[in-house]
Amino acid sequence: EVQLQASGGGLVQAGGSLRLSCAASGFTFDQYRIGWFRQVSGQEREAVSCIGSSSDGSTYYAASVEGRFTISRDNGRNTVYLEMNNLQPEDTAVYYCAADRRGPLYSGSCVYYYMDYWGKGTQVTVSS
Repeated sequence: EVQLQASGGGLVQAGGSLRLSCAASGFTFDQYRIGWFRQVSGQEREAVSCIGSSSDGSTYYAASVEGRFTISRDNGRNTVYLEMNNLQPEDTAVYYCAADRRGPLYSGSCVYYYMDYWGKGTQVTVSS
């Protein structure tokens, strides 16, 4: 059974930091591209960051988070992390991790409709 478990969300003040984790099981983790997406109620789910398969290692960041967020993967632990620094109120959302069997990351590939598997989200709330 495929499982993606996101954790690490919480309430933080503006300027603070959080680290999200996405623990995966049930598929060949190192061959999959993994992404973080976020959604505010009533709005479309948007891509935050993606990382290619272990043989690729490329990363993508949305313009709104570049320079503040860092994505990484630990294939030994089947886990992807999203380090979020200098959080702002506009970062408030439910954050989801997802996996795409098309492993390498290329331009335009970090989009929600490419993802094959999704985990339940974790809430991130940033107060001003």
